[in-house]
Amino acid sequence: MKKTIFALLAIISLCSLSVFAQSYAITNAKIVTVSGAPIDKGTIIIRDGLIQNVGAGISIPADSQVIDASGLTVYPGFFDAASSVGIAAPQAQAGRAPGQGGGFQQQQAQPTQPQSNSNFPTGMQPEVYAADLIKANDGSVETARNGGFTTVLSIPRERIFNGQSALINTAGDSVSEMLLRSPVALHISFVPLGASYPTSMMGTFSALRQIFLDAQRLQAWTNAYKKDPRGMKRPDSDKSLEALFPVLNREVPAAFNANTEIEIIRVLDFAKEFNLVPLIVGGQEAWKVTDRLKTSKAAVLLSLNFPKRTSSNAPDADPEPLETLRFRVEVPKCAARLKQAGVPFAFQSGGASASDFLSNAAKAVENGLSKDDALRSMTLNSAEIFNVADRLGSIEKGKIANLVVVRGDIFDRAKAITHVFVDGKMFEQKPPAPTGGRPQRPGGGGETPTTASSASVLNGAWNVTIEVPGQPLTGTINFTQQGDRLTGNVVTPLGTSDIKNGKANADGSFTFDQTVTFGGSTFDVTYSGKVSGNQVSGTVSTPQGAVPFSGTKKP
Repeated sequence: MKKTIFALLAIISLCSLSVFAQSYAITNAKIVTVSGAPIDKGTIIIRDGLIQNVGAGISIPADSQVIDASGLTVYPGFFDAASSVGIAAPQAQAGRAPGQGGGFQQQQAQPTQPQSNSNFPTGMQPEVYAADLIKANDGSVETARNGGFTTVLSIPRERIFNGQSALINTAGDSVSEMLLRSPVALHISFVPLGASYPTSMMGTFSALRQIFLDAQRLQAWTNAYKKDPRGMKRPDSDKSLEALFPVLNREVPAAFNANTEIEIIRVLDFAKEFNLVPLIVGGQEAWKVTDRLKTSKAAVLLSLNFPKRTSSNAPDADPEPLETLRFRVEVPKCAARLKQAGVPFAFQSGGASASDFLSNAAKAVENGLSKDDALRSMTLNSAEIFNVADRLGSIEKGKIANLVVVRGDIFDRAKAITHVFVDGKMFEQKPPAPTGGRPQRPGGGGETPTTASSASVLNGAWNVTIEVPGQPLTGTINFTQQGDRLTGNVVTPLGTSDIKNGKANADGSFTFDQTVTFGGSTFDVTYSGKVSGNQVSGTVSTPQGAVPFSGTKKP
Protein backbone atom coordinates (compact mmCIF):
# COMPACT_ATOMS: atom_id res chain seq x y z
CA MET A 1 0.00 0.00 0.00
CA LYS A 2 2.83 2.36 0.90
CA LYS A 3 4.51 1.82 -2.46
CA THR A 4 1.16 2.31 -4.22
CA ILE A 5 0.58 5.72 -2.62
CA PHE A 6 4.06 6.98 -3.42
CA ALA A 7 3.88 5.60 -6.95
CA LEU A 8 0.58 7.37 -7.60
CA LEU A 9 2.00 10.61 -6.22
CA ALA A 10 5.01 10.30 -8.49
CA ILE A 11 2.90 9.53 -11.58
CA ILE A 12 0.55 12.43 -11.02
CA SER A 13 3.40 14.84 -10.35
CA LEU A 14 4.94 13.84 -13.68
CA CYS A 15 1.78 14.80 -15.55
CA SER A 16 1.58 18.19 -17.23
CA LEU A 17 1.71 20.91 -14.64
CA SER A 18 -0.90 22.81 -16.63
CA VAL A 19 -3.42 21.21 -14.27
CA PHE A 20 -1.80 23.19 -11.46
CA ALA A 21 -3.28 26.63 -11.38
CA GLN A 22 -3.44 28.79 -8.29
CA SER A 23 -6.81 30.51 -8.32
CA TYR A 24 -7.60 33.69 -6.42
CA ALA A 25 -10.92 35.39 -5.89
CA ILE A 26 -10.75 39.06 -4.87
CA THR A 27 -14.21 39.80 -3.51
CA ASN A 28 -16.22 42.79 -2.26
CA ALA A 29 -13.81 45.23 -3.90
CA LYS A 30 -14.29 48.50 -5.68
CA ILE A 31 -12.83 47.70 -9.11
CA VAL A 32 -11.51 50.53 -11.28
CA THR A 33 -11.29 48.86 -14.68
CA VAL A 34 -9.96 51.97 -16.55
CA SER A 35 -11.42 50.65 -19.82
CA GLY A 36 -14.99 50.81 -18.53
CA ALA A 37 -17.18 51.90 -15.66
CA PRO A 38 -16.01 51.18 -12.10
CA ILE A 39 -17.62 48.27 -10.27
CA ASP A 40 -18.59 49.31 -6.74
CA LYS A 41 -18.65 45.85 -5.17
CA GLY A 42 -17.20 43.31 -7.53
CA THR A 43 -15.17 40.15 -7.79
CA ILE A 44 -12.07 39.31 -9.83
CA ILE A 45 -11.23 35.67 -10.50
CA ILE A 46 -7.56 34.95 -11.30
CA ARG A 47 -6.31 31.67 -12.76
CA ASP A 48 -3.26 30.68 -14.81
CA GLY A 49 -1.96 34.22 -14.40
CA LEU A 50 -4.97 35.68 -16.22
CA ILE A 51 -8.17 37.44 -15.26
CA GLN A 52 -10.67 34.61 -15.68
CA ASN A 53 -13.68 36.74 -14.84
CA VAL A 54 -14.56 40.13 -13.42
CA GLY A 55 -17.86 41.64 -12.39
CA ALA A 56 -20.52 41.85 -9.73
CA GLY A 57 -22.31 38.75 -8.49
CA ILE A 58 -20.11 36.24 -10.31
CA SER A 59 -19.59 32.75 -8.90
CA ILE A 60 -16.37 31.87 -7.07
CA PRO A 61 -14.58 28.63 -8.00
CA ALA A 62 -14.36 26.16 -5.15
CA ASP A 63 -10.57 25.98 -5.30
CA SER A 64 -10.01 29.74 -5.13
CA GLN A 65 -8.11 31.42 -2.34
CA VAL A 66 -10.58 34.13 -1.35
CA ILE A 67 -9.30 37.61 -0.54
CA ASP A 68 -11.97 39.74 1.09
CA ALA A 69 -11.25 43.23 -0.22
CA SER A 70 -14.04 45.04 1.61
CA GLY A 71 -13.09 48.69 1.86
CA LEU A 72 -10.29 48.27 -0.72
CA THR A 73 -9.93 49.38 -4.35
CA VAL A 74 -8.39 47.32 -7.14
CA TYR A 75 -6.59 49.11 -9.99
CA PRO A 76 -4.77 47.76 -13.04
CA GLY A 77 -1.07 47.32 -12.34
CA PHE A 78 0.89 50.53 -12.84
CA PHE A 79 3.39 51.10 -15.64
CA ASP A 80 6.67 52.97 -15.36
CA ALA A 81 7.07 53.94 -18.99
CA ALA A 82 10.81 54.72 -18.77
CA SER A 83 13.16 53.28 -16.18
CA SER A 84 16.30 51.21 -15.68
CA VAL A 85 14.62 48.63 -13.45
CA GLY A 86 16.54 45.37 -13.39
CA ILE A 87 19.73 46.90 -14.82
CA ALA A 88 22.60 47.50 -12.42
CA ALA A 89 23.80 51.08 -12.16
CA PRO A 90 27.30 51.90 -13.42
CA GLN A 91 29.94 52.31 -10.72
CA ALA A 92 30.53 55.99 -11.43
CA GLN A 93 27.55 58.30 -11.72
CA ALA A 94 26.83 61.95 -12.25
CA GLY A 95 23.33 63.36 -12.45
CA ARG A 96 22.16 65.95 -14.93
CA ALA A 97 20.78 69.36 -14.25
CA PRO A 98 16.99 69.53 -14.07
CA GLY A 99 15.34 70.27 -17.38
CA GLN A 100 18.27 69.18 -19.51
CA GLY A 101 18.15 66.10 -21.67
CA GLY A 102 16.95 62.71 -20.49
CA GLY A 103 13.59 61.74 -19.17
CA PHE A 104 15.24 59.58 -16.53
CA GLN A 105 18.52 60.29 -14.73
CA GLN A 106 21.38 60.07 -17.20
CA GLN A 107 24.58 58.38 -16.19
CA GLN A 108 28.05 59.68 -17.01
CA ALA A 109 29.84 56.42 -16.34
CA GLN A 110 32.39 53.97 -17.48
CA PRO A 111 31.00 51.18 -19.67
CA THR A 112 29.54 48.26 -17.78
CA GLN A 113 29.58 45.81 -20.68
CA PRO A 114 32.46 43.76 -22.04
CA GLN A 115 34.50 45.22 -24.86
CA SER A 116 32.45 45.18 -28.07
CA ASN A 117 33.58 44.40 -31.61
CA SER A 118 31.61 47.39 -32.84
CA ASN A 119 33.31 49.89 -35.12
CA PHE A 120 31.88 52.64 -32.92
CA PRO A 121 32.93 53.71 -29.41
CA THR A 122 30.99 52.83 -26.27
CA GLY A 123 27.98 55.11 -26.09
CA MET A 124 27.53 55.05 -29.87
CA GLN A 125 26.42 51.42 -30.09
CA PRO A 126 22.66 51.02 -30.74
CA GLU A 127 22.92 47.21 -30.65
CA VAL A 128 22.90 47.14 -26.82
CA TYR A 129 19.75 45.31 -25.66
CA ALA A 130 18.17 45.83 -22.24
CA ALA A 131 16.96 42.22 -22.31
CA ASP A 132 20.61 41.11 -22.18
CA LEU A 133 21.38 43.35 -19.18
CA ILE A 134 18.34 42.80 -16.95
CA LYS A 135 18.78 40.60 -13.88
CA ALA A 136 15.62 39.02 -12.50
CA ASN A 137 16.97 39.19 -8.95
CA ASP A 138 18.06 42.83 -9.08
CA GLY A 139 16.76 44.69 -6.03
CA SER A 140 15.17 47.41 -8.15
CA VAL A 141 12.63 44.88 -9.47
CA GLU A 142 11.22 44.21 -6.01
CA THR A 143 11.34 47.91 -5.13
CA ALA A 144 9.30 48.78 -8.22
CA ARG A 145 6.79 46.02 -7.50
CA ASN A 146 6.35 47.14 -3.89
CA GLY A 147 5.49 50.58 -5.23
CA GLY A 148 2.66 49.13 -7.33
CA PHE A 149 4.55 48.94 -10.64
CA THR A 150 3.74 45.63 -12.28
CA THR A 151 5.20 46.53 -15.69
CA VAL A 152 8.18 48.70 -16.58
CA LEU A 153 10.00 49.76 -19.71
CA SER A 154 13.63 49.08 -18.87
CA ILE A 155 16.26 51.07 -20.74
CA PRO A 156 20.06 50.63 -20.76
CA ARG A 157 21.93 53.50 -19.16
CA GLU A 158 24.82 54.16 -21.58
CA ARG A 159 25.54 57.58 -23.12
CA ILE A 160 24.23 58.68 -26.56
CA PHE A 161 22.68 55.42 -27.76
CA ASN A 162 21.17 54.10 -24.54
CA GLY A 163 20.18 50.99 -26.47
CA GLN A 164 17.08 48.94 -27.15
CA SER A 165 14.51 48.88 -24.35
CA ALA A 166 12.57 45.90 -23.04
CA LEU A 167 9.10 45.74 -21.52
CA ILE A 168 9.01 43.45 -18.49
CA ASN A 169 6.69 42.42 -15.70
CA THR A 170 8.16 42.87 -12.23
CA ALA A 171 8.02 39.25 -11.08
CA GLY A 172 9.62 36.07 -12.30
CA ASP A 173 12.45 33.68 -11.59
CA SER A 174 14.10 34.46 -14.92
CA VAL A 175 14.21 37.30 -17.43
CA SER A 176 12.51 35.12 -20.04
CA GLU A 177 9.60 34.68 -17.62
CA MET A 178 9.37 38.45 -17.08
CA LEU A 179 9.83 39.58 -20.68
CA LEU A 180 6.80 40.97 -22.54
CA ARG A 181 8.41 42.67 -25.58
CA SER A 182 11.94 43.25 -26.82
CA PRO A 183 13.00 45.47 -28.39
CA VAL A 184 10.41 48.16 -27.79
CA ALA A 185 12.32 51.24 -28.95
CA LEU A 186 15.82 52.51 -29.60
CA HIS A 187 16.66 55.14 -26.98
CA ILE A 188 18.87 58.12 -27.71
CA SER A 189 20.19 60.82 -25.37
CA PHE A 190 21.99 64.07 -26.11
CA VAL A 191 24.93 63.34 -23.84
CA PRO A 192 28.43 64.20 -25.16
CA LEU A 193 30.92 61.39 -24.62
CA GLY A 194 33.34 63.71 -22.87
CA ALA A 195 36.72 62.02 -23.29
CA SER A 196 36.21 61.25 -26.99
CA TYR A 197 34.23 62.69 -29.91
CA PRO A 198 31.55 63.93 -29.71
CA THR A 199 32.40 66.20 -26.78
CA SER A 200 29.71 68.88 -27.28
CA MET A 201 25.99 69.08 -27.95
CA MET A 202 26.58 70.24 -31.53
CA GLY A 203 29.02 67.38 -32.02
CA THR A 204 26.48 64.93 -30.65
CA PHE A 205 23.87 65.93 -33.23
CA SER A 206 26.48 65.76 -35.96
CA ALA A 207 27.61 62.28 -34.88
CA LEU A 208 24.03 61.03 -34.69
CA ARG A 209 23.22 62.35 -38.13
CA GLN A 210 26.33 60.76 -39.61
CA ILE A 211 25.68 57.31 -38.13
CA PHE A 212 22.10 57.35 -39.45
CA LEU A 213 23.35 58.38 -42.89
CA ASP A 214 25.94 55.57 -42.77
CA ALA A 215 23.19 53.11 -41.80
CA GLN A 216 20.99 54.26 -44.69
CA ARG A 217 23.86 53.77 -47.11
CA LEU A 218 24.77 50.32 -45.72
CA GLN A 219 21.15 49.16 -45.86
CA ALA A 220 20.77 50.24 -49.49
CA TRP A 221 24.08 48.55 -50.36
CA THR A 222 23.12 45.36 -48.50
CA ASN A 223 19.71 45.16 -50.19
CA ALA A 224 21.27 45.65 -53.62
CA TYR A 225 23.90 42.99 -52.91
CA LYS A 226 21.23 40.49 -51.77
CA LYS A 227 19.29 41.12 -54.98
CA ASP A 228 22.27 40.56 -57.30
CA PRO A 229 25.79 40.18 -55.82
CA ARG A 230 27.58 39.53 -59.08
CA GLY A 231 30.11 42.22 -59.94
CA MET A 232 29.45 44.08 -56.67
CA LYS A 233 31.81 44.48 -53.73
CA ARG A 234 30.51 42.69 -50.68
CA PRO A 235 29.30 45.20 -48.04
CA ASP A 236 31.08 45.14 -44.70
CA SER A 237 29.16 43.71 -41.78
CA ASP A 238 28.60 46.33 -39.08
CA LYS A 239 26.32 45.35 -36.20
CA SER A 240 25.99 48.91 -34.93
CA LEU A 241 24.73 50.21 -38.26
CA GLU A 242 22.61 47.12 -38.83
CA ALA A 243 20.90 47.72 -35.47
CA LEU A 244 19.52 50.95 -36.97
CA PHE A 245 17.85 49.21 -39.93
CA PRO A 246 14.55 48.46 -38.04
CA VAL A 247 14.47 52.08 -36.84
CA LEU A 248 14.99 53.43 -40.36
CA ASN A 249 12.29 51.05 -41.60
CA ARG A 250 9.85 52.41 -38.96
CA GLU A 251 9.56 48.98 -37.40
CA VAL A 252 10.95 50.24 -34.07
CA PRO A 253 10.37 53.77 -32.68
CA ALA A 254 13.25 56.12 -31.96
CA ALA A 255 12.84 57.35 -28.37
CA PHE A 256 14.70 60.60 -27.73
CA ASN A 257 15.34 61.92 -24.22
CA ALA A 258 14.29 65.55 -24.44
CA ASN A 259 12.70 67.88 -21.91
CA THR A 260 13.11 71.46 -23.13
CA GLU A 261 11.30 73.08 -26.02
CA ILE A 262 14.43 73.44 -28.16
CA GLU A 263 15.46 69.82 -27.54
CA ILE A 264 12.05 68.55 -28.60
CA ILE A 265 12.07 70.70 -31.76
CA ARG A 266 15.50 69.35 -32.68
CA VAL A 267 14.27 65.78 -32.11
CA LEU A 268 11.22 66.27 -34.32
CA ASP A 269 13.34 67.82 -37.08
CA PHE A 270 15.76 64.90 -36.86
CA ALA A 271 12.94 62.34 -36.95
CA LYS A 272 11.41 64.07 -39.98
CA GLU A 273 14.73 64.05 -41.84
CA PHE A 274 15.12 60.28 -41.46
CA ASN A 275 11.39 59.40 -41.47
CA LEU A 276 11.53 57.89 -37.99
CA VAL A 277 8.69 57.03 -35.61
CA PRO A 278 9.46 59.45 -32.74
CA LEU A 279 8.89 59.03 -29.02
CA ILE A 280 9.69 61.88 -26.62
CA VAL A 281 11.02 60.69 -23.26
CA GLY A 282 10.86 63.40 -20.60
CA GLY A 283 8.84 66.07 -22.37
CA GLN A 284 8.49 68.54 -19.52
CA GLU A 285 8.06 71.42 -21.99
CA ALA A 286 6.16 69.35 -24.54
CA TRP A 287 3.10 71.55 -23.99
CA LYS A 288 4.90 74.31 -25.90
CA VAL A 289 5.09 72.28 -29.12
CA THR A 290 1.82 70.33 -29.18
CA ASP A 291 1.11 71.23 -32.81
CA ARG A 292 4.46 69.82 -33.92
CA LEU A 293 3.95 66.71 -31.81
CA LYS A 294 0.54 66.07 -33.37
CA THR A 295 1.88 66.61 -36.89
CA SER A 296 4.71 64.15 -36.21
CA LYS A 297 2.33 61.70 -34.51
CA ALA A 298 4.75 61.58 -31.61
CA ALA A 299 3.79 60.18 -28.22
CA VAL A 300 5.32 61.51 -25.01
CA LEU A 301 6.61 59.41 -22.11
CA LEU A 302 6.11 62.22 -19.63
CA SER A 303 8.47 62.43 -16.66
CA LEU A 304 6.95 62.77 -13.20
CA ASN A 305 10.31 63.71 -11.72
CA PHE A 306 9.21 67.30 -11.28
CA PRO A 307 11.92 69.96 -10.85
CA LYS A 308 12.64 71.03 -7.29
CA ARG A 309 14.55 73.90 -5.74
CA THR A 310 18.19 72.82 -5.45
CA SER A 311 19.70 75.97 -3.91
CA SER A 312 19.53 76.92 -0.26
CA ASN A 313 16.49 78.69 1.16
CA ALA A 314 18.75 80.78 3.41
CA PRO A 315 17.94 84.51 3.52
CA ASP A 316 21.29 85.40 1.99
CA ALA A 317 20.97 82.87 -0.89
CA ASP A 318 20.88 84.25 -4.41
CA PRO A 319 17.35 84.43 -5.85
CA GLU A 320 16.51 81.86 -8.49
CA PRO A 321 16.17 83.11 -12.09
CA LEU A 322 12.63 83.88 -13.20
CA GLU A 323 12.95 81.27 -15.98
CA THR A 324 13.73 78.56 -13.41
CA LEU A 325 10.79 79.55 -11.23
CA ARG A 326 8.45 79.57 -14.23
CA PHE A 327 9.70 76.16 -15.38
CA ARG A 328 8.97 74.66 -11.95
CA VAL A 329 5.46 76.09 -11.94
CA GLU A 330 4.59 75.06 -15.50
CA VAL A 331 5.84 71.45 -15.51
CA PRO A 332 2.95 70.01 -13.38
CA LYS A 333 0.51 71.57 -15.88
CA CYS A 334 2.02 69.77 -18.88
CA ALA A 335 -0.11 66.60 -18.65
CA ALA A 336 -3.40 68.49 -18.72
CA ARG A 337 -2.23 70.57 -21.67
CA LEU A 338 -1.14 67.50 -23.64
CA LYS A 339 -4.50 65.88 -22.96
CA GLN A 340 -6.37 68.98 -24.08
CA ALA A 341 -4.28 69.14 -27.27
CA GLY A 342 -4.86 65.48 -28.08
CA VAL A 343 -1.20 64.42 -27.81
CA PRO A 344 -0.85 60.79 -26.60
CA PHE A 345 1.23 60.46 -23.45
CA ALA A 346 1.99 58.10 -20.58
CA PHE A 347 3.60 58.73 -17.19
CA GLN A 348 7.08 57.58 -16.31
CA SER A 349 9.08 58.04 -13.12
CA GLY A 350 12.04 59.92 -14.58
CA GLY A 351 14.13 58.32 -11.84
CA ALA A 352 11.78 59.45 -9.05
CA SER A 353 10.68 57.09 -6.29
CA ALA A 354 7.32 55.34 -6.38
CA SER A 355 5.95 57.69 -3.70
CA ASP A 356 7.09 60.75 -5.70
CA PHE A 357 5.58 59.23 -8.86
CA LEU A 358 2.16 58.96 -7.22
CA SER A 359 2.34 62.30 -5.40
CA ASN A 360 3.38 64.09 -8.61
CA ALA A 361 0.61 62.33 -10.52
CA ALA A 362 -1.70 63.83 -7.89
CA LYS A 363 -0.10 67.24 -8.56
CA ALA A 364 -0.91 66.80 -12.25
CA VAL A 365 -4.53 66.26 -11.17
CA GLU A 366 -4.40 69.41 -9.05
CA ASN A 367 -3.18 71.24 -12.16
CA GLY A 368 -6.06 70.33 -14.44
CA LEU A 369 -5.75 66.64 -15.39
CA SER A 370 -8.75 64.52 -14.42
CA LYS A 371 -8.22 61.57 -12.06
CA ASP A 372 -9.45 59.20 -14.74
CA ASP A 373 -6.91 60.54 -17.24
CA ALA A 374 -4.13 60.45 -14.66
CA LEU A 375 -4.87 56.80 -13.89
CA ARG A 376 -5.07 56.00 -17.59
CA SER A 377 -1.68 57.68 -18.07
CA MET A 378 -0.09 55.18 -15.66
CA THR A 379 -1.90 52.13 -17.02
CA LEU A 380 -3.72 51.82 -20.34
CA ASN A 381 -1.97 54.69 -22.14
CA SER A 382 1.38 52.98 -21.68
CA ALA A 383 -0.06 49.67 -22.87
CA GLU A 384 -1.39 51.35 -26.01
CA ILE A 385 1.88 53.15 -26.78
CA PHE A 386 3.85 49.91 -26.34
CA ASN A 387 1.31 47.84 -28.32
CA VAL A 388 0.35 45.52 -25.45
CA ALA A 389 -3.14 46.88 -24.73
CA ASP A 390 -4.59 43.55 -25.83
CA ARG A 391 -3.17 41.97 -22.68
CA LEU A 392 -2.39 44.74 -20.17
CA GLY A 393 -3.44 48.16 -18.92
CA SER A 394 -7.01 47.52 -17.77
CA ILE A 395 -9.02 45.03 -15.74
CA GLU A 396 -10.76 42.90 -18.34
CA LYS A 397 -11.51 39.22 -18.78
CA GLY A 398 -8.66 37.42 -20.50
CA LYS A 399 -5.96 40.01 -19.75
CA ILE A 400 -2.85 39.33 -17.66
CA ALA A 401 -3.64 39.56 -13.96
CA ASN A 402 -1.47 42.56 -13.11
CA LEU A 403 -3.33 44.30 -10.30
CA VAL A 404 -2.77 46.69 -7.42
CA VAL A 405 -4.99 46.55 -4.34
CA VAL A 406 -5.12 49.81 -2.39
CA ARG A 407 -6.67 51.04 0.81
CA GLY A 408 -7.94 54.51 -0.05
CA ASP A 409 -7.83 56.51 -3.27
CA ILE A 410 -4.56 56.06 -5.15
CA PHE A 411 -4.08 59.83 -5.39
CA ASP A 412 -4.61 60.47 -1.65
CA ARG A 413 -1.71 60.87 0.74
CA ALA A 414 -3.20 58.35 3.18
CA LYS A 415 -3.35 55.52 0.65
CA ALA A 416 -1.70 52.15 1.35
CA ILE A 417 -0.95 49.36 -1.12
CA THR A 418 -2.00 46.05 0.44
CA HIS A 419 -1.46 43.54 -2.39
CA VAL A 420 0.21 43.47 -5.77
CA PHE A 421 -0.50 40.78 -8.38
CA VAL A 422 1.99 40.23 -11.19
CA ASP A 423 1.20 37.56 -13.78
CA GLY A 424 -1.39 36.29 -11.32
CA LYS A 425 1.15 35.86 -8.50
CA MET A 426 0.16 37.53 -5.26
CA PHE A 427 2.61 39.68 -3.32
CA GLU A 428 1.16 40.80 -0.02
CA GLN A 429 2.63 44.03 1.26
CA LYS A 430 4.03 44.20 4.75
CA PRO A 431 1.65 46.25 6.94
CA PRO A 432 3.03 49.18 8.91
CA ALA A 433 4.09 48.47 12.47
CA PRO A 434 0.98 48.32 14.68
CA THR A 435 0.33 51.03 17.22
CA GLY A 436 -1.05 50.09 20.61
CA GLY A 437 -0.81 46.41 19.77
CA ARG A 438 -3.99 46.44 17.66
CA PRO A 439 -3.31 46.16 13.91
CA GLN A 440 -6.04 46.78 11.35
CA ARG A 441 -7.64 43.97 9.45
CA PRO A 442 -6.71 43.80 5.76
CA GLY A 443 -10.03 45.31 4.75
CA GLY A 444 -9.76 48.13 7.21
CA GLY A 445 -13.02 47.16 8.89
CA GLY A 446 -12.24 47.15 12.58
CA GLU A 447 -9.44 45.82 14.73
CA THR A 448 -8.40 42.44 16.03
CA PRO A 449 -6.67 42.03 19.40
CA THR A 450 -3.27 40.43 19.27
CA THR A 451 -0.39 39.61 21.57
CA ALA A 452 3.29 39.19 21.03
CA SER A 453 2.99 35.43 21.62
CA SER A 454 0.40 35.02 18.85
CA ALA A 455 1.96 37.19 16.11
CA SER A 456 0.86 36.04 12.64
CA VAL A 457 4.26 34.82 11.49
CA LEU A 458 2.76 32.20 9.16
CA ASN A 459 0.50 34.49 7.14
CA GLY A 460 1.13 34.36 3.41
CA ALA A 461 2.06 31.88 0.70
CA TRP A 462 4.90 29.37 1.06
CA ASN A 463 6.48 27.49 -1.84
CA VAL A 464 7.23 23.98 -0.65
CA THR A 465 8.71 20.74 -1.96
CA ILE A 466 7.44 17.43 -0.55
CA GLU A 467 10.19 14.86 -0.89
CA VAL A 468 8.15 12.00 -2.34
CA PRO A 469 10.65 9.17 -3.01
CA GLY A 470 11.82 9.24 -6.62
CA GLN A 471 9.83 12.35 -7.60
CA PRO A 472 9.59 15.47 -5.39
CA LEU A 473 6.16 17.10 -5.35
CA THR A 474 6.06 20.92 -5.49
CA GLY A 475 3.21 23.11 -4.31
CA THR A 476 2.10 26.10 -2.30
CA ILE A 477 0.76 26.33 1.24
CA ASN A 478 -1.39 29.43 1.78
CA PHE A 479 -1.66 30.26 5.48
CA THR A 480 -4.09 32.59 7.22
CA GLN A 481 -3.24 32.88 10.91
CA GLN A 482 -5.40 34.52 13.54
CA GLY A 483 -3.85 34.05 16.95
CA ASP A 484 -3.27 30.31 17.27
CA ARG A 485 -5.92 29.44 14.67
CA LEU A 486 -4.57 28.41 11.27
CA THR A 487 -6.62 28.19 8.06
CA GLY A 488 -5.92 28.31 4.34
CA ASN A 489 -5.24 25.66 1.70
CA VAL A 490 -2.60 23.49 0.08
CA VAL A 491 -2.16 23.59 -3.69
CA THR A 492 -0.23 20.85 -5.53
CA PRO A 493 -0.57 19.10 -8.88
CA LEU A 494 -2.98 16.78 -7.04
CA GLY A 495 -5.39 19.69 -6.63
CA THR A 496 -6.37 22.14 -3.91
CA SER A 497 -7.62 21.18 -0.45
CA ASP A 498 -8.39 23.17 2.66
CA ILE A 499 -6.36 23.17 5.85
CA LYS A 500 -8.23 21.45 8.70
CA ASN A 501 -7.61 21.51 12.44
CA GLY A 502 -4.82 24.03 11.96
CA LYS A 503 -2.95 25.22 15.02
CA ALA A 504 -0.08 27.75 15.24
CA ASN A 505 2.23 28.03 18.21
CA ALA A 506 4.12 31.03 19.56
CA ASP A 507 7.50 29.50 18.63
CA GLY A 508 6.58 29.32 14.92
CA SER A 509 5.67 25.64 14.90
CA PHE A 510 2.36 24.44 13.50
CA THR A 511 0.23 21.41 12.66
CA PHE A 512 -2.72 20.87 10.36
CA ASP A 513 -4.58 18.12 8.54
CA GLN A 514 -5.35 17.79 4.85
CA THR A 515 -7.60 15.43 2.93
CA VAL A 516 -6.00 14.08 -0.23
CA THR A 517 -8.03 12.46 -3.00
CA PHE A 518 -6.54 10.69 -6.02
CA GLY A 519 -6.87 7.45 -7.91
CA GLY A 520 -10.33 6.87 -6.41
CA SER A 521 -8.92 6.86 -2.87
CA THR A 522 -9.28 9.48 -0.13
CA PHE A 523 -7.11 9.70 2.97
CA ASP A 524 -5.94 12.25 5.53
CA VAL A 525 -2.39 13.45 6.01
CA THR A 526 -0.95 15.58 8.81
CA TYR A 527 1.60 18.34 8.38
CA SER A 528 3.92 19.20 11.26
CA GLY A 529 6.43 21.98 10.72
CA LYS A 530 8.13 25.11 11.91
CA VAL A 531 9.11 28.42 10.36
CA SER A 532 12.40 30.23 10.85
CA GLY A 533 12.52 33.58 9.15
CA ASN A 534 11.40 32.93 5.56
CA GLN A 535 12.19 29.20 5.74
CA VAL A 536 9.76 26.40 6.58
CA SER A 537 10.39 22.68 7.10
CA GLY A 538 8.70 19.65 8.61
CA THR A 539 7.11 16.32 7.77
CA VAL A 540 3.94 15.06 6.13
CA SER A 541 2.56 12.01 7.91
CA THR A 542 0.52 9.59 5.78
CA PRO A 543 -1.18 6.31 6.79
CA GLN A 544 1.86 4.50 5.45
CA GLY A 545 4.71 6.68 6.71
CA ALA A 546 6.15 10.22 6.77
CA VAL A 547 8.03 12.25 4.19
CA PRO A 548 9.88 15.54 4.76
CA PHE A 549 8.96 18.87 3.23
CA SER A 550 10.71 22.25 3.09
CA GLY A 551 10.32 25.60 1.39
CA THR A 552 10.45 29.38 1.48
CA LYS A 553 7.95 32.20 1.85
CA LYS A 554 6.90 34.04 -1.28
CA PRO A 555 7.95 37.72 -1.27
